[in-house]
Amino acid sequence: MADAAVAGNGLAWLSGDMARDHLAAGRLVTTLDDWAITFPGHHLYYASRRSSSALSLVVDALRLPKSR
Repeated sequence: MADAAVAGNGLAWLSGDMARDHLAAGRLVTTLDDWAITFPGHHLYYASRRSSSALSLVVDALRLPKSR
């Protein structure tokens, strides 16, 4: 969706993480800021203390980079 919006194909609803670099470079602009949904981050719940390797991959992918 980010690539499509950067290419001028319309609006995209993106997380701040996905849009940050494009916004900083001026490739994207925000719209409807008064209605933007904000939250402190991604949240996961799983009932078992043992997680599958697939869940571990998702958690690793959602983790924010330490240096920004």
